[in-house]
Amino acid sequence: MANVRDLPAGESAVVIRLATPDDAADLRRLAALDSARTLRGSVLVAETGGVVRAAYSVDERRAIADPFVATAGLVALLQTRAELLRVAKPQRARGLGRLRLSPARS
Repeated sequence: MANVRDLPAGESAVVIRLATPDDAADLRRLAALDSARTLRGSVLVAETGGVVRAAYSVDERRAIADPFVATAGLVALLQTRAELLRVAKPQRARGLGRLRLSPARS
């Protein structure tokens, strides 16, 4: 788990969520700041103060982050959440296979 000292100073709230198409500009900005290529696949973002500070690709298992802000804790939170999503995904898929559709009764 992330250490509080590793989170951006003065921030009491962190939002971890799946990226949407509206986040494309923020993800390109982070990639440029981090001198990295943009993330692909399912991407989680970490926001503090309403600003995307770090992002993590669940599929690629790599992060990009703002190097001018303390983001190690945010990246650790993103990695933890991504792992939980990877573990939960196969269980959902197996459960759906057991569903049987039956004709509607009138």
